[in-house]
Formats: sequence, structure tokens, C-alpha cells
Amino acid sequence: MKSYSTSEKLLIEEVMEAAHKARIAVRGLAIGVLIKSIRLQLGMSQKALAKRAGVPQSTISRIEQGQRDPNLSTLNKILGAISCDLVIVPLLQDSINAIRRKQARKMAEKQVRYLKGTMNLEDQQPDSRFIAELIKQEEDSLLQRPNSKLWDENA
Repeated sequence: MKSYSTSEKLLIEEVMEAAHKARIAVRGLAIGVLIKSIRLQLGMSQKALAKRAGVPQSTISRIEQGQRDPNLSTLNKILGAISCDLVIVPLLQDSINAIRRKQARKMAEKQVRYLKGTMNLEDQQPDSRFIAELIKQEEDSLLQRPNSKLWDENA
């Protein structure tokens, strides 16, 4: 497994923390609602925003009402017209280590199920503790291998 530098790990942690705070701050509001709120606080009409952004007023209206999902180009134009920057950041649902461990567990269980099926064909009933230990060993082994093995669903 490739070892990542401390600075790379810290960067990911900082980005994830900032993204998490941003997600909390917007409270799940749709982009159109946020645009409308900013526009209204600026005292700007839809018509003025549309002219500044170079898009039809109907586009602004549909986006603000949630009837249209803007593409990135349109969104950048609209946000630029209200002095905003668009920041797109992936927000991990869990830590990198937890995601890797979950995937390793999934792959280990798949491999052990195959082995268990083979043993059943030979009328061997493995003990549940034996199966659990096999899964744990395979999981640990997968975490030590190159990442490509961890994510190869066909293995």
C-alpha cells in the first residue's frame, strides 16, 4: 500500500472539516434557494441578475424555484454575478481508514463465502468462529496489499 505523506493526510482532513462545516451551514438548502437569498439580500431583481450573468431571466426563476438544476457553466455565471465563488468539494462519508476497512471486510466476506460454499459441497460445515477468524485474516491481508486489489470487485 502506498504511504501518504503527513501533509497529504492533513490536507484531506482540513478539506473534509471545511466541507463538513459548509454542509452544516447551508442546512441542506438547494442551490436555488441560496442564490435567491443572496440576490434578495443584495437588493437585486431576477432581471438584473440575469443581465449580469448573461442568462435568461426565466433560467434564474427556474433555478430559484428548484425547477431546473443548472449546469456548472451557468452556475458559475450566476454566482459570479452575485460576487460568489463556486466551491465543489467531495465530502467523505467516513474516514479514509474506515472506508478502506469496510471495503476490505466486504471483499473478505465475499472470498470466505466462496470458500464456505466449496466446503459445503464437500459436506464440511465450518465452525462460525473459524469463519469469523478467516474473514478477519483476509480483511487484514487485503489492507496490506496494493489498493487495486482492495477495489477489484471481480477478484
